[in-house]
Amino acid sequence: MEELEQGVVNELGSIKITEEVVAIIAGIAATEVPGVAGMSGGIAGGIAEMLGRKNLSKGVKVEVGEKEAAIDLYIVVEYGCRIPDVAWEIQEKVKKSVETMTGLNVVEVNIHVQGVNIEKEYKKESVEESTKLK
Repeated sequence: MEELEQGVVNELGSIKITEEVVAIIAGIAATEVPGVAGMSGGIAGGIAEMLGRKNLSKGVKVEVGEKEAAIDLYIVVEYGCRIPDVAWEIQEKVKKSVETMTGLNVVEVNIHVQGVNIEKEYKKESVEESTKLK
């Protein structure tokens, strides 16, 4: 079996996995972790632009080599969550998901916390205050 950059050639043809595919896998895995409010646009997207599930490769930067991948994730966490625990769980889940689905060896999963979502906390306080006023 002869190996090429970002893929493998066998008797039936070649298999290539793009950086976009790896980014989508990593984005889905990251957003499934409790405490992650969403993905951020990162450096290119400016200040903590919240993105929905439709654009899961945003907030994810990937470098894919012949057999390895390095991933940077730009996230927004929920207020009240312990950031080191959330980041560790993201690293574990992203590494496992990408390696399982692509066969690539994930050598780095770097987490960049871009902001904290306090929306739920404000909603909770607003509900409590409005019920007290009635």
